[in-house]
Amino acid sequence: MFSIARLISWGWEMANIDVIRAKIEHGRRQVDRQRGEIKRLQRGGIPCSSAEDLLERMLNEIDDLCAERDRLKGQQPAPGQGSASGGRRW
Repeated sequence: MFSIARLISWGWEMANIDVIRAKIEHGRRQVDRQRGEIKRLQRGGIPCSSAEDLLERMLNEIDDLCAERDRLKGQQPAPGQGSASGGRRW
């Protein structure tokens, strides 16, 4: 049976995963926009090394968020484990 502290902790991790997933999706949209901006700069013959550096930092941040999401996801109990009801859903 879950203790109150464990339930609160599990709920917090679920909330964290949802926040991290939202940040990942937002970051991916920003990366798409940045790539489009880089293409426009390249077509215009404008140097874009700083824009490419920014894109690389954005991609690294998304990779870090994905690793954190995967870590939190791995900590979640498997469905039906750890409950007194044997996994029944009411």
